[in-house]
Amino acid sequence: MDFNMKKLASDAGIFFTRAVQFTEEKFGQAEKTELDAHFENLLARADSTKNWTEKILRQTEVLLQPNPSARVEEFLYEKLDRKVPSRVTNGELLAQYMAEAASELGPTTPYGKTLLKVAEAEKQLGATERDFIHTASISFLTPLRNFLEGDWKTISKERRLLQNRRLDLDACKARLKKAKAAEAKATTVPDFQETRPRNYILSASASALWNDEVDKAEQELRVAQTEFDRQAEVTRLLLEGISSTHVNHLRCLHEFVKSQTTYYAQCYRHMLDLQKQLGRFPGTFVGTTEPTSPPLSSTSPTTTAATMPVVPSVASLAPPGEASLCLEEVAPPASGTRKARVLYDYEAADSSELALLADELITVYSLPGMDPDWLIGERGNKKGKVPVTYLELLS
Repeated sequence: MDFNMKKLASDAGIFFTRAVQFTEEKFGQAEKTELDAHFENLLARADSTKNWTEKILRQTEVLLQPNPSARVEEFLYEKLDRKVPSRVTNGELLAQYMAEAASELGPTTPYGKTLLKVAEAEKQLGATERDFIHTASISFLTPLRNFLEGDWKTISKERRLLQNRRLDLDACKARLKKAKAAEAKATTVPDFQETRPRNYILSASASALWNDEVDKAEQELRVAQTEFDRQAEVTRLLLEGISSTHVNHLRCLHEFVKSQTTYYAQCYRHMLDLQKQLGRFPGTFVGTTEPTSPPLSSTSPTTTAATMPVVPSVASLAPPGEASLCLEEVAPPASGTRKARVLYDYEAADSSELALLADELITVYSLPGMDPDWLIGERGNKKGKVPVTYLELLS
């Protein structure tokens, strides 16, 4: 118990000394050990990384789950180390309502059949959204959260320890400065007004006492300087590790973009298939096939995806009976052919189209006056039209 009380008193004395030193620095009454410019830059970059990581994390959570109540519920489940219950997506809920409406209004009527088809597509969209949220959470949100809850907490702890070491160092410097000043005063200003030997003896004793105090302060300063230098090196290494954090976050960002690209591509494919199915229904109303703005003639996959019309037209190059013959007679241009990788399986709607398998490589090219949403694809001796949205142009 006596040992604990001594330790408690020692800790209280250290805390008080640091508080006094910090207060005097704030009022400009004490000198402060400044860190070098490189160290300050590392601190600024670390703070900036932490702040922007928090903002990106929060906004990505909003993107994946716009409902704030659902986000709070998921947060509480995570803090309680409990599994988050499965939640129906908006697309799946809409599919459920459409299916129930079709069942009540008549599944054999044109409206009921269309409702069922759209419900299937909306259910697929909901499942695709669920997969996207799961993938993005694992590949993007989790690494950002691990940095904030792991690496950053370690950095913050070491920075606070470095701040305490600096306060101790500056307090030792101030104590040594005062001791040297008192020693000099005791040595150079004896009491000449008194002639009794006792006063000279007291003056010599005071000088020796301050000399011991200076030696003690110098020893404490050396210890404080060593601890400060050691802590500064540890903190510097952690701060330099922010570069590795940037590399890791860059990789995660690429994964997020990839998952988002796959998500939107799958959504577009589902809706395109739905539109084709609805177009085959007899007596089904089909909206205008004119794009809201003229498509760009860029061969970049990104540009093509950004300018895709709402209802892409599937124009034939020739009448149905002559499509295969005409395509075989069409010669590829001398220049302008490119290699393309197939993103998804595609089933040809007629003999003028070329069936595709995911990940296969084909040669593609365009002809004058051709629909920009379609290209001519060649695989060996086979040739046919292929949709641009199913391709990734390579060269």
